[in-house]
Amino acid sequence: MKTVIFACVHNAGRSQMAAAFFNALANPATARALSAGTQPGERVHPEVRAAMAEVGIDVSGAKPQRLTDELAQGASMLITMGCGEACPYVPGLVREDWPLEDPKGKPVERVRQIRDEVRSRVSELLAREGWT
Repeated sequence: MKTVIFACVHNAGRSQMAAAFFNALANPATARALSAGTQPGERVHPEVRAAMAEVGIDVSGAKPQRLTDELAQGASMLITMGCGEACPYVPGLVREDWPLEDPKGKPVERVRQIRDEVRSRVSELLAREGWT
């Protein structure tokens, strides 16, 4: 089983969406996703919860968490979410950066666009790695 970590600074938007899409679309016998942040927020952004609910994915129970060495143990890939210099680095993990805009405080139309871009990137990753 492969584990992918999606990480951004606050773990309250992009990385939560990516992990939720990944876990909804991946073959659970093959791969799973976690999400984390370097400076976790208190909760998932309300606009993110609403946008994900529109596509049938409930992230209301998700809680931002810190990216720790313990969390990263056993993972094979780290995907950072456009956090620039604040993006985490974990030695030994394959790393990709997806330059995505932070949805926090954005109008619902923009949050939907970000959500759809996240879903597209996750689908491409799953297809490329054969985890569907």
